[in-house]
Parts: sequence; structure tokens; C-alpha cells
Amino acid sequence: MLSKTKHYFASANTAQGFIDYFSSNLQTLEKVYILKGGPGTGKSTIIKSIGNWCDEKGIDCELLHCCSDPDSLDGIIIPHFKFAVVDGTAPHIIEPTIPGAIEEYVNLGIAWDSDKLKTHKKELIIIKEQIEKCFTNANKCFAKGLLIHNEWEKIYIKNMNFVIANLLSMQTANLIINNAKFEKKSMEKHRFFGTSTPLGSIDYIESLTFNISKRYLIKGRPGTGKSTLLKKIVSCAINKGIDVEIYHCGFDANSLDMIILPELDVCVFDSTAPHLYEPSSPNDEIIDMYAKCIKIGTDEKYKREIQGVSANYNLTLQKGIEYLADAKKLHDEMEKYYIESMDFNKIDIIRDEIINNLDALLIFPSEL
Repeated sequence: MLSKTKHYFASANTAQGFIDYFSSNLQTLEKVYILKGGPGTGKSTIIKSIGNWCDEKGIDCELLHCCSDPDSLDGIIIPHFKFAVVDGTAPHIIEPTIPGAIEEYVNLGIAWDSDKLKTHKKELIIIKEQIEKCFTNANKCFAKGLLIHNEWEKIYIKNMNFVIANLLSMQTANLIINNAKFEKKSMEKHRFFGTSTPLGSIDYIESLTFNISKRYLIKGRPGTGKSTLLKKIVSCAINKGIDVEIYHCGFDANSLDMIILPELDVCVFDSTAPHLYEPSSPNDEIIDMYAKCIKIGTDEKYKREIQGVSANYNLTLQKGIEYLADAKKLHDEMEKYYIESMDFNKIDIIRDEIINNLDALLIFPSEL
């Protein structure tokens, strides 16, 4: 049996700075391994090994990618076992304790040769300061980009029919929720399906939505009410006790880019650049906010202004991505010092112990 793997980010570098939604995704879990250790100590490698184990056993899992290096993993969640292994080091420190979960802190630092690391103390301090500066500069670029984006939005906001926009939002929410209602408290999980990374803008929409029966793709321009529409559906779902996965914008965390209602098998997402998608299934449906809510001819009338602000916005974001890439290079340099000081045989023992515990769950699923 093939496993289904979901990919997403639980944190992102945004216009508001570093935003972390890790704890939101660890709800209802019963066993959580929290890995502690510096760069290059094998945290992502352990998590990837567990992902491979899930593939081999045909068990569904969720892979939490690192926003500062999407090829690395910050965590894995195995919903069937209510089990997770996560990177618990800065900047996403997993604290306070997770309600209801048995937590086990795993210190990968036991595999370090501390004396060897001490000989590079000065270099490590300098690199760490440089990395922090890169992230600070990246977030400043994203904050500046948000101000530019606000100017972009103003063009469409002043040409928008808010009566129609509000009506469309309510109609869409009613259509999706219909008569669904559950006598329970809604569970909210906050995530990012994509964000700016050292490799550019990356999203995992297909991974998250490929098996959803009904997808609504929202089309529009900045300021045409896409996020507002999503927020209204979220509010309606919560009032009806419906669980909701809330995917924030990886650039502006105060905005939403997608919601998934697992119990209704429905997804609604912003399908505009940089995550531009077109219908790929007969059940996919487009909601065009621009066509329905914006004055005809707005794009043509403000063409020069839109081109100018768009170019400025893209240049600013690209500069932020370049800072993230610089931080990644420095992080790789720092990792080398740790890797040279590691006894990875000890890491392999820790990895095998976690996987053995998972093997035991296949035989005795009630025992954690």
C-alpha cells in the first residue's frame, strides 16, 4: 500500500519576522520526540529516515520542511500513531509542553567532541552573528515589500465593489459549509503551504490537495478580497464545529492563502502568483474576484502604475531571498565544524531506537 505524504512549512520568514506555528500542528499527539542539537548533528537525517520508514510501511505522514532550507526537515508527524519527531532547537523551540503528549527530549549533543568544537569557538560566534544579520535584513526586505504591496492593493481597493465582494464571500461560505454542523469545538491547525526560501518561492499545494474532492481556486489581484473570503469561511466553519487547516501567506502572515476542511473534503486557495494554478480536475472550480468585484478596465487604466509597483515589489522580495540564500551558505559553513566533531554512530543508535519504537507500535498500537 502506498503512503500519502503531506508536505508543508510550520514556520516562515515573513514581513512580520519569523513566524512559528509548530505547536498548532502538535495538537492531539500522544508521543513526541524533541531533538536537541546544533547544526549538522543529524536532526533532519533522523526525520528523513522515519519518513522513509513510513514509505516502506505504507503509513501516511506529514513532513514539515525547514523554511531556511526546504531540503531539510524540521519534523514529521504520523497521525495514525499520534506520533511526531521534531527539531526542538532555535528558532522553533517546542515549549511549553504539549498538552496530553508524552515528550522525550533527545540530546544529540552527546555525539559531539566538545573539545574539538571549542577550538572553533570564535569562528562559530562570527558565523552565527552573520547569519542573524542575514535573517534580519531578509525580514526587513519582506517588511518593505509589504508596504509596496499595500500600495499595489490600493489601486484595486478604490475600484472595488465591496457590496458584491461581501455577497460573494457569504454565498461561497454558505455553499461550502451548507448544513454541516458538528457538536464539538473546531480544531484549528495553522501552517504555511509555501514561503520564500533560499531557493526562491516554494509551495506544496499539490501535496496537500491532490486527494481532495472539491477545490475552489480563487483568482484576483492584490486587494481584491481573496484573504477576506478565506477568513469568512474559516469563521463560519469554526462556528459550526468544523475542523479547519489554515494556511497563512508565507509573505504576510496576517493574510490567508488557503484553507482545507478535511471533514467536508473541501479546499479553497489563492491561485495567483507566485502560486499560480489552473483547474486540473472536473471538480475544480474558479472563483474570480477580479471579474466579479473590480471595475471593468482597471488593469488597463492603471497599467503603468501597476507595472511600476509590481517591478519594485518583485525586486524587493528577490533581495530578501538573496539574504536567505546568504544565510544558508553561512549555515552550511557552520555545519562543517559540527560534522567534523560528530560521532554519527551514536546518532545512528538514536535513530534506530526511535524506529524500533515505531516498529513496536505496528504490533502493539496502543502502547507508546
